[in-house]
Amino acid sequence: MISNIPKWMIGLFGNKLAPNVKVISTIFLSPQVKKISFRGDISEWDFTIGYASVIRVSETEFRNYTISYHDKENGVFEIIFHIHGNGTGSKFVDSLKVSDELFISPPRGKKLYETNKQQFFSGDETSLGVACAWLPLLKKNQQQFQFYFELDEINKNVPECLGLENYTVFPKNNSFRNEKWISTLPLFQSQQWKTANIALVGNVRSVQAFRKVLKDKKLGTIYSQGYWLEGKKGL
Repeated sequence: MISNIPKWMIGLFGNKLAPNVKVISTIFLSPQVKKISFRGDISEWDFTIGYASVIRVSETEFRNYTISYHDKENGVFEIIFHIHGNGTGSKFVDSLKVSDELFISPPRGKKLYETNKQQFFSGDETSLGVACAWLPLLKKNQQQFQFYFELDEINKNVPECLGLENYTVFPKNNSFRNEKWISTLPLFQSQQWKTANIALVGNVRSVQAFRKVLKDKKLGTIYSQGYWLEGKKGL
């Protein structure tokens, strides 16, 4: 779904965009990372890893977010939000409190994994939800996996708070956009990772840099999805 819809077009959707879930709990894992639990009818939703839901953040604006946990039986799900800057989405999420009602669409998109390969994942704060959703599946399938995160100093302990495993946190100092630095990462020198499944998400420029290096090295099967880009709204 596009990030902005004219008011006249909103009217065409009618009740389809009416609030359909309620906030049941909120917690800040850091000053910039907020985990929110929702309740609603999710019995028919598809929670394939890599899919994202559209959230209505104003009368005419929408943003994509990834569900990090779900319990269909009880109609409960969670999303981990990165609150950064003064964007419409960040301000809306920051304001959400228990009992608030809002519209969230069923997840849709493209998957990021193959079950029969080793798994490598890179991302930033916007990617933590995908990692959390993925971890139980990776452990259930007894797959070898590694998470790389580029995080601001204020958020460096969030992966631990979320119970993530096999992760490395790197400072957000543009290293993930430095092709020479990426090419020297020890993981990419190992023969056992040459056929891995590689998921690159988060900042568009970081995704592009990793993708170029890995394609040049002919490493793995690459899946990529940019979640945000400086200066662009509602990517």
